[in-house]
Amino acid sequence: MPLPDQRVLARRDEIIKALRQIVPGEGVIDAPHELRPYESDGLTAYRQPPMVVVLPETVEQVAAVLRYCKGQNIKVVPRGSGTSLSGGALPLADAVLLGMGRFKKILEIDYEDRLAVVQPGVTNLAITKAVEGEGFYYAPDPSSQIACSIGGNVAENSGGVHCLKYGLTTNNVLGVQLVTMEGEILRFGGKALEAPGLDLLGIIVGSEGLLGVVTEVTVRILPKPETAKALLIGFPSVESAGQCVADTIAAGIIPAGMEMMDKPAIHAAEAFVQVGYPLDVEALLIVELDGPEAECSHLIQEVEAIARANQAGMIRISRDEAERLAFWAGRKAAFPAVGRISPDYYCMDGTIPRAKLPVVLQRMNALSEQYGLGVANVFHAGDGNLHPLILYDANKPGELERAEEFGADILRLCVEVGGVLTGEHGVGVEKRDLMPAMFSEDDLRQQQRLKCAFDPELLLNPGKVFPSLHRCAELGRMHVHRGALPFPELPRF
Repeated sequence: MPLPDQRVLARRDEIIKALRQIVPGEGVIDAPHELRPYESDGLTAYRQPPMVVVLPETVEQVAAVLRYCKGQNIKVVPRGSGTSLSGGALPLADAVLLGMGRFKKILEIDYEDRLAVVQPGVTNLAITKAVEGEGFYYAPDPSSQIACSIGGNVAENSGGVHCLKYGLTTNNVLGVQLVTMEGEILRFGGKALEAPGLDLLGIIVGSEGLLGVVTEVTVRILPKPETAKALLIGFPSVESAGQCVADTIAAGIIPAGMEMMDKPAIHAAEAFVQVGYPLDVEALLIVELDGPEAECSHLIQEVEAIARANQAGMIRISRDEAERLAFWAGRKAAFPAVGRISPDYYCMDGTIPRAKLPVVLQRMNALSEQYGLGVANVFHAGDGNLHPLILYDANKPGELERAEEFGADILRLCVEVGGVLTGEHGVGVEKRDLMPAMFSEDDLRQQQRLKCAFDPELLLNPGKVFPSLHRCAELGRMHVHRGALPFPELPRF
């Protein structure tokens, strides 16, 4: 990897001194041992200590830090809770890491208009905890919801087990406050259900920290449904479980959640949380239905019939709220549970048309044999969002590289069958070099034009999303390629 910009590093002490004037007290971290916790996000295969970490507490401090960095031509990497699984918050050796963890206040709750205004450091689950006493909740619920922050959810357009019916983050955010690289404080959307003009809010959600720093989020909160029942359904093969998913949606049934685990994931989850998952099945579906009692009862019967037509060997219906939550507890603990059966795992994220689930699962099994690496499959099956967990041992030479190649083939397969490279984890650095598998050069240049409209000096989160980045002044000439700035190999752990 090429050395970082030595001109910036030569001024490190000067930069730190200036940042301390903007964010006094303990808001600037520069000691090498204190920088270590920030050297990676959830994609721990890549690590790079930042030049310095800044932890602002006010919007004005964020704006001042960005203005200073722009004036000094210093790169900035925004960071939330660091739970990203695509390397979206991977630091740079010559960049300021802007941590938003101190922005953790819930500013307003409006039950009449069914919304909450929160700072980006508030955890996903904290929003539901704050409103559940009045019978409300925040629908998007990533498995990491106890730790992941709402600002990071906005950056990656996170989903969760209930996104099938209630949508991803973009469907549940009404407005954001954003600070640009120039230090300008902007608002997109607001408390109304729809904002006039261009859908700039839709651009911000999922922009992975490339356009600005989110400092406030207005989210939609929903009343808890009258009834919620979960079905635990076991199948003799992952293909039959996948076909059940496709048949259920084809029948016009939209469950609140529809998740799948294969045998390795089932065994790992059951050993970890011990909630009574069957161990003699090859695949397990968790299907949740909610709404009025009569509607739930009818849909349960419909789903049961579809499941039995697809060779389901066992069907268990939650008897009460505690059992429903227990069904979900194993699924939500699947990622840490798999960590108990393998020294390392590489969590993938791709999305396919639901009807392609059976064929994709078959081909993934073939790839597993080809690469000689195990895989535990955990899916947001209802919306086709796959999370294969590739099992490897980083201490064995070549296994990380094989895991990466295996993962890249899975993502290429997703695109081949009509899907996309990511469903909710984002592109970051993990999928950056696979972007040409889905987008043409013209497509990527058009996306970069949007980046240039917000960040013409290309200082915000560089090295993410785009396999090569073109200077903004050259993007108007589509035939010019000499301005490309190829990104280097990543610093692996």
